[in-house]
Amino acid sequence: MTVTLSANEAADAPEENRAARYAGLTAEGWFRILAPTLIGVLALVGWEAVVRINEIPPYLLPGPLEVWRALIREWPSLSVSLLVTLQITFAALFVAATLGLLLSVLFAQSRIIEMSLFPYAVILQVTPVVAIAPLIIIWVDDIRLALLICAWIVAFFPILSNTTLGLNSADQNLTDLFRLYRASRWQVLRRLRLPTAMPYFLAGLRISGGLALIGAIVAEFVAGTGGRASGLAYRILEAGYQLQIPKMFAALVLVSLTGIAIFLAMSLISHLALRHWHESALKDRR
Repeated sequence: MTVTLSANEAADAPEENRAARYAGLTAEGWFRILAPTLIGVLALVGWEAVVRINEIPPYLLPGPLEVWRALIREWPSLSVSLLVTLQITFAALFVAATLGLLLSVLFAQSRIIEMSLFPYAVILQVTPVVAIAPLIIIWVDDIRLALLICAWIVAFFPILSNTTLGLNSADQNLTDLFRLYRASRWQVLRRLRLPTAMPYFLAGLRISGGLALIGAIVAEFVAGTGGRASGLAYRILEAGYQLQIPKMFAALVLVSLTGIAIFLAMSLISHLALRHWHESALKDRR
């Protein structure tokens, strides 16, 4: 059975498709935003209600309003600490992405090098950073550099492993075609392997963004460095020692929001890089 549209119906069809979007988002897109937002608001309201009904003192469990007031009150010191933590996080992520990509390309060019070095990358990944952070802090005189190394150790492996997998996942038929046309190693790498590995690299980058933040926080906990140039981890420790629990929660909120912001930023970068050609991004536009 064939269905035909009149001229007016055909003209109205695109308008109906456009009407399915509001402020640039589909109904599903808005649901993805509003559903978790509603759950979060209900959780905060319930938290505040439990604290008020049971009259829980702030030094045991502050309510969301008390945490918000502490965040406003302590913002001058917390903002400086947040900047310090962000500097270490993004520096570690940049180094991890650069070294991870370069080593992955090296592994893709030589199976012998990959088999020789990859096990050491695995060892580096499975070794708890809490266990080796004190040694790194002792061995490295510059505390900022020591924190950077600790955060890099945590963030490095996902980029290396994902990108290596992507480089080795190039279609074998296309690889044979490149060889048939006598393409050089550089041409195969640039025109086939790297585009194939791009989604894997970006997926590793999304994972490593949060891990770099975790590594920076853990390293700051171990270092315990104070002063004005200290990170959020020290502010959490400081608030705990002084029983300023609302300030501790405020610092934790900043850490959580920073992690969410980093993940969203990495997801946006991934979407912008893949939206015109990769299936994972194209399907969201249908």
